[in-house]
Amino acid sequence: MLTLYGQELRSRLLLGTARYPSPASLEDAVRSSATEVVTVSLRRETAGGKQGGGFFELIRALGVRVLPNTAGCHSVSEAVLTAKMAREVFDTNWIKLEVIGHQDTLQPDVFGLVEAARILSAEGFEVFPYTTDDLVVGEHLVEAGCRVLMPWCAPIGSAKGPQNISALRAMRAHFPDMPLIVDAGIGRPSHATAVMELGFDAVLLNTAVAGAAKPALMASAFARAIDAGRDALEAGMLEPRDFAVPSTPVIGKAVFA
Repeated sequence: MLTLYGQELRSRLLLGTARYPSPASLEDAVRSSATEVVTVSLRRETAGGKQGGGFFELIRALGVRVLPNTAGCHSVSEAVLTAKMAREVFDTNWIKLEVIGHQDTLQPDVFGLVEAARILSAEGFEVFPYTTDDLVVGEHLVEAGCRVLMPWCAPIGSAKGPQNISALRAMRAHFPDMPLIVDAGIGRPSHATAVMELGFDAVLLNTAVAGAAKPALMASAFARAIDAGRDALEAGMLEPRDFAVPSTPVIGKAVFA
């Protein structure tokens, strides 16, 4: 079981809800993924005068836990205000905290992220920070009150997969008891399997499913890939070797001339 802020979850896949071709395709993907948590951007769904009512009702009808996010926020004040609005709309203290610092890469502003995390944690929020794979930033986020860390493995929507395996491995080793969720950059089910084999606790993704020709089928593929990576980790994987090792032992066996 995956435990996040005291809540036990069976699924280790968290699914975003943006960019689906239709509400029906979103609903099918969520159900096919067996996810128990979906992320929702309050700013995106209420932008341009939209009220977001129909969309929010669809999300509620899915019977999953909502993790609102502060996507699109570029300052501490924006992120804090959006988080407070999301708490009112969705009646939850959970918030996926994003403070974007670079428009092209969508890399988080880690200084603003830590400041916003400290403010929100002090006000009773349970913060899921979208961050880099930097250990020092992670330490500051933990000190600010975060009990989950969500490092990227590549820029949002890039579908590049893990770009710095050493950094991800170091983060897992540095925070052995902290739930770590890879967020952003996953493009293929094999990418999800790879980070789960590193010991990460879950994967959050959106574009790889929403942008697929068949979102529901892709959601199912990711769910199975994540389970496979977790099972492989728990089973105990062989480490790479420099020399061949015969699968059939020859010592003590009869030799036929």
